[in-house]
Amino acid sequence: MACGVKIWYLMSIMLSLLLNCRSFIHGKPQVPCYFVFGDSLVDNGNNNDLVTVAKVNFLPYGIDFLAGPTGRFTNGQNAADIIGELLGFDDFIPPFATTNGSDILKGVNYGSGGAGIRSETGKTLGGRISLTKQLRNHNVTVSRIELLLGNKAAAKDYLNKCIYGVVIGSNDYINNYLQPQFYSTSRKYTPDQYAAVLIQQYSCKLRTLYKHGARKIAIFGLPQIGCTPGELASHAINASGCVDTINNEVQLFNNRLKPLVDGLNKDLHGAKFIYVNTTSITSGDVSVLGVTVPNTPCCEVSTTTGLCVPGQVPCSNRTEYAFWDAFHPTEIINLILARRAYNALLPTDTYPIDICRLAEL
Repeated sequence: MACGVKIWYLMSIMLSLLLNCRSFIHGKPQVPCYFVFGDSLVDNGNNNDLVTVAKVNFLPYGIDFLAGPTGRFTNGQNAADIIGELLGFDDFIPPFATTNGSDILKGVNYGSGGAGIRSETGKTLGGRISLTKQLRNHNVTVSRIELLLGNKAAAKDYLNKCIYGVVIGSNDYINNYLQPQFYSTSRKYTPDQYAAVLIQQYSCKLRTLYKHGARKIAIFGLPQIGCTPGELASHAINASGCVDTINNEVQLFNNRLKPLVDGLNKDLHGAKFIYVNTTSITSGDVSVLGVTVPNTPCCEVSTTTGLCVPGQVPCSNRTEYAFWDAFHPTEIINLILARRAYNALLPTDTYPIDICRLAEL
């Protein structure tokens, strides 16, 4: 009976999405293309050929993904995959590393595990594609689209209609500020100063994206990093069940994202930035969906990387786990985040509108 309730609940959410987005019902994508920038939360294979620790093209990663291990840092689809489906795309948006020909007209995923807003972020992991490099790669894509469409004006008009998702910043804490033995940022900046510096740098990079033709841009806030199994294993846990000091530091960054969105929309003509409140969405009570294991990895993880040990058999009840490895969510959590980012369930989920409404503008 309980299982039936969970299935009905999930189906009711999907039904509400279908009823709210007519173009998706009709099978035609709401927008011509979808571009993704970010870190391991959206990486779908860009790190596979890099010399890096941040690479997961092996089982048990992808155990629930039709194509198997592809470089996605989860058991199935990541949030970017699901948002692409909700927008109406028939196929997954390809990683920049493997795009060719006219495929780029539907969009490109530039996400890279270990990447951050700051260029030095993740350097201890090895190769990774920082947000700055992702923007350079996008500039290459824009030039190719200009050739495909015939001229810059046609390309600009085309790109203005697309959706852009940016999911980045977690590594600027996990693989930078929270590792004083490798990075100097925690000695140079107080938590508040660091958040301010990050936002300033982020703003510059988002303005660069705007210059490349982006107008409809969804910025995702950071999750509660202090609740990840990786941080819980190395810090004292508070009564909340998480590491409050880390969550408080990360929230200083998140608190600046709404004002950032307002400022960009005010300063940049025709810009339509929105904010997705990842913390609000993923920190709620997900037990109604059957997620009953909130802070234990589903797979056996390496004590040095926090990633799944290659070839090991993960938990069988994966829909009951919030975390796949020490830092990355399972597909069920990605599903919750993506659906509420696309079609907000609560007023706190997105600001000022959700991705579905953004696509309709």
